[in-house]
Amino acid sequence: EKLFSYGTLQLPQVQESLFGRTLIGMKDVLRGYRVEELKIKDQAVIEKSGTDMHPILVKSDDPDEIVVGMIFEVTEEELARADDYEVDDYQRTFALMRSGNEAWIYSATKA
Repeated sequence: EKLFSYGTLQLPQVQESLFGRTLIGMKDVLRGYRVEELKIKDQAVIEKSGTDMHPILVKSDDPDEIVVGMIFEVTEEELARADDYEVDDYQRTFALMRSGNEAWIYSATKA
């Protein structure tokens, strides 16, 4: 599975905690989104990342707005662990990257 990370999933301590390994990835760009900040209340997530402020993708009205991040290759089991790590404010969806790769992203849940 391909997973696009623009935030705490890029941190080695989070990767080690979730996956038991450091991921190798490649830079890529997601169009039509911007990054905002979200205050996390889940203590387990805060302990893994070391912060209560996490970035969150928000769909932009400007299709030319971009977010730079990394695409990581993960197993289905690792993807499930990432799902458990992300709080309910995030939803996992599939997106097309500028490179042409398709990858899972975690973005803001729709209100």
